[in-house]
Amino acid sequence: MAPPYRRRTAISQPHRVAAVRSRLADSWVGDCTERLKAADFFNATMLIGATTLLSVLPFLIVVSSLAHQRIDDDLSRHIGLDSEGARIVRGLFPTAPDHDTGSIVTALVVGLAGTLVTVNLVQGLYERIFRVEHRGWRDVGRYLVWVGGLLGALVVAGLTYGAVRDVGGLVLLGPWRVVVATAFFWWGMHFLLAGRVGWRTLLRPAFVTAVFWVGLAVFSWAVFSSTIVSDSRLYGTIGVVFTLLTWFIAIGAVVVLGAAVGATWDERRGRRTGAAE
Repeated sequence: MAPPYRRRTAISQPHRVAAVRSRLADSWVGDCTERLKAADFFNATMLIGATTLLSVLPFLIVVSSLAHQRIDDDLSRHIGLDSEGARIVRGLFPTAPDHDTGSIVTALVVGLAGTLVTVNLVQGLYERIFRVEHRGWRDVGRYLVWVGGLLGALVVAGLTYGAVRDVGGLVLLGPWRVVVATAFFWWGMHFLLAGRVGWRTLLRPAFVTAVFWVGLAVFSWAVFSSTIVSDSRLYGTIGVVFTLLTWFIAIGAVVVLGAAVGATWDERRGRRTGAAE
């Protein structure tokens, strides 16, 4: 027969585990984890990253070529690449793109369709995180407007990117980037959710997403130049594509985590405010 203290330990252990799980479920981490589960974090991140690389980027390339602009330089600035990394990325894109009408129309149709699919994924993500009904393709008009807003935000943000090549520039322009990104994500969330979630509720998720976005920019500046150079030497062009895919997947993670963490922050703050009253 087991000693009494051993029986007490055996009996109390499950209670301790249950108590820890209960406290964790009621904590900030538990609430955030539930939202990430609802958003299907890993699948959503991978899908957003993959569809952005396969659809949105080719669409932007075609549009930029028609406007006689080079998308590779803009891409390098947004990633934060140094001169060597930018040179490698520049080699991925043709210097004299083919303006054959049939090819352009096909690329525009396929690219736009894929872009709308990506926005649909983002909308569904927001709807799951903020627990509202999925509207789906009835909002295709909103998708087009949202894409236009995204292009505008990228242009505004890109105006400050050219001079950022060192830590000092990142520190000085960081607050400005947070402001621009917060404004876009705040509007974008409210717009894709068709006004079903209030502006005040969406402010914290937008701000957190913007902070993560700028954090990704700093991380990209520190890591991706050397990664692209290394992958280019080891694997050639396909290695650079894999690096770009990693960056786009990181963008998907920023979108998912920013909304989930910000929504959890807002909800728990609301609980504390209600309890205090």
